[in-house]
Amino acid sequence: MGKATGFMEFKRAKQPYRPVAERVRDWRQVMLPLADDELKKQGARCMDCGIPFCHQGCPLGNIIPDWNDLVYRNQWPEAIERLHATNNFPEFTGTVCPAPCEGACVLGINDDPVTIKAIELAIIDHAWHQGWIKPEPPSKETGKKVAVIGSGPAGLACAQQLRRVGHAVTVFERDDRIGGLLRYGIPEFKLEKKTIDRRLKQMEAEGVVFKTHAHVGLNVPVEELKENFDAVVLTGGAARRAT
Repeated sequence: MGKATGFMEFKRAKQPYRPVAERVRDWRQVMLPLADDELKKQGARCMDCGIPFCHQGCPLGNIIPDWNDLVYRNQWPEAIERLHATNNFPEFTGTVCPAPCEGACVLGINDDPVTIKAIELAIIDHAWHQGWIKPEPPSKETGKKVAVIGSGPAGLACAQQLRRVGHAVTVFERDDRIGGLLRYGIPEFKLEKKTIDRRLKQMEAEGVVFKTHAHVGLNVPVEELKENFDAVVLTGGAARRAT
């Protein structure tokens, strides 16, 4: 733990909002990032608990105390490495996740919890800005082919993980664009679509193949998938309509 007394010295600080007069003129993200100096203070508030309940509060099991400490120490490359160890897309979760990790934060028992979500988003924003996020194609191919049905966050994370170990991955999406809930269920002011497109370019460079207007069971026969792929992963997610 970088600063043993940090949780007693610093108060919680939230991400500020853009001015209303500015926000009403566009559909862009409504939040502003915290300054680096403030982020270091917020990272210092993490108590490095003996039992960090934030791990259990986080559906991904993010190693939160580690990257809080790394931000406090200004070790941003190490922080994104630790964050990516459990989370393929921190820019999505750092923007739209309701932060159950903060609800589970031990500091929240008698004080305001650590600003975990803002720190997470800052780590990935730093990584993109510094050019640390690059395609990671596999070093060798397995010869196996996998079809992923659905291109929401689960499907994309699954596709990226499978591709990086060397499988040939094709993602089938029934809509006209890739993203699923990220694309069609979350408004622009909460998640700008350029954030999704940036990741898709990385995945395409890694070798993931995306097919849109591909509705499995209608214009993509199930038997065709069984014949052409070694495995099929179903990540249909939060469907908007029944057919």
